[in-house]
Amino acid sequence: MSRTRVTVLISGTGSNLAALLADSRRPDAAYEVVAVVADVDAPGLEHARRAGLPTAVVRLTDHPDRAAWDRALAAEVARHDPQLVVLAGFMRLVGAPLLEAHPGRLLNTHPALLPSFPGAHAVRDALAHGVKVTGATVIEVDAGVDTGRILAQRAVEVAEDDTEESLHERIKQVERELLPATVDTLARRLGATP
Repeated sequence: MSRTRVTVLISGTGSNLAALLADSRRPDAAYEVVAVVADVDAPGLEHARRAGLPTAVVRLTDHPDRAAWDRALAAEVARHDPQLVVLAGFMRLVGAPLLEAHPGRLLNTHPALLPSFPGAHAVRDALAHGVKVTGATVIEVDAGVDTGRILAQRAVEVAEDDTEESLHERIKQVERELLPATVDTLARRLGATP
């Protein structure tokens, strides 16, 4: 039986990508990663290369404007015919071409319990507000900034001596479990289980 085809978008080291790849190797996994696309020469692309997956870099600077980049990104993702698209540490907002091509099938992970602390500095913002609990959220991507439908969440307690780095590392550990589990659940709902 076929597995749900997943294309992953990254910008950084690819720790969530590595977790997705490891989880997809389970005999009963409902999905497979078929390609990895980055917006920069991300070190995380090495995870994909070692797994023998096709990779691509679609740089904003290689296009005349944001609209052209949005179209190029959507075209590159479409080349791999995914059923789900997962933003795993992808640090750019995606535009209408990608959103319209995959309605309800774009996921993102965020290092906070949304709707609290959206945006690029969620961990710093949580510490600055003095919260005692934060966490990780997987959402359905929409046109806003971390405003999509919440698919899954898991809490992480904030320790008295936490720094931004120590708290973020604990949140990343949770994300590396929550994201693959959520992708697998959605893949099963799509009906493409092995």
